[in-house]
Amino acid sequence: MFSHITVGSDDLARAGRFYDALLSPLGLRRRVVKPDGGPPALCWTGDAPVPRFYVYSPFDGAAASAGNGAMTAFLAPTIAAVDAAFAAGIAAGGDDEGAPGPRPHYGDGYYGAYLRDPDGNKLHLAFRGDLPI
Repeated sequence: MFSHITVGSDDLARAGRFYDALLSPLGLRRRVVKPDGGPPALCWTGDAPVPRFYVYSPFDGAAASAGNGAMTAFLAPTIAAVDAAFAAGIAAGGDDEGAPGPRPHYGDGYYGAYLRDPDGNKLHLAFRGDLPI
């Protein structure tokens, strides 16, 4: 299990609107976190304190950039949640990288979608019908 995942953004207000829309259908909500002396950040979690998803302004002050080959996958509780999160993400400024649909080559009952956030970070929404949630 991971503790947290972080992506960068040059516009935290825009990132906040995007991720609030995208992550709400997945049961994740924005949390206020105690500053650790680092750059400004936003945070989303479910009911447990971890794992967490963060969006930070880059620590080094350089422009944020998406990692080549990097992707964050969010687990969805239902197929409907994948569809809702994808639609909300696109409406909030995301770019379509693969519409929602079955992905049987990933496993029995697998259903997913791909998109990029407004900063270019690649995201995957996954319902894993082969795994209990």
